[in-house]
Amino acid sequence: MSWEVGYFVGSLATNSINRKLARALVRLAPAELNMVEIPFKDLPLYSYDYDDDFPPVARQFKDQISHVDAVLFVTPEYNRSIPGGLKNAIDWASRPYGQNSFTRKPSAVIGTSPGAIGTAVAQQSLRSVLSFCNSPQMNSPEAYIQFTPGLITDEGDVANKSTEEFLRNYMAEFHRFIERVYTALPRKR
Repeated sequence: MSWEVGYFVGSLATNSINRKLARALVRLAPAELNMVEIPFKDLPLYSYDYDDDFPPVARQFKDQISHVDAVLFVTPEYNRSIPGGLKNAIDWASRPYGQNSFTRKPSAVIGTSPGAIGTAVAQQSLRSVLSFCNSPQMNSPEAYIQFTPGLITDEGDVANKSTEEFLRNYMAEFHRFIERVYTALPRKR
């Protein structure tokens, strides 16, 4: 069975190394996963003042999430947490109360950084937020990718064969995880 997977690139920077990682993941995903980016850079800062009437950009954002079967977060680590823009996007998606876009939607978290522990602390922070949002999370394999110069090209080609194989396996595991979640929690498509 094929699945629509929306992915979020946590960095708003055009030349982000996490955007390069996202491109690699799209290239390495099994054919059964149709990958589509869900951008969020144009969202205003969330406030519950908007809950009665979301602006068009926020309605479109939530609509994009509603049309995917699963979500993949590809995030950098800013000050030992996730970037503010990504947290703002999650806040929009989870509101207003009772209309959380992530409820029962399978998710996975990955990221890259030049540091030796990759984005481990940011990923733990994001996992805490996603737990509150009632999003079933793929907990294994964990993926903390140390980015070195030339590891991934702008087009998403991975230079290191063992890293490429790890990322291919990560996406195959995500595919299997989505299948398991929807076996236990059937979704109308």
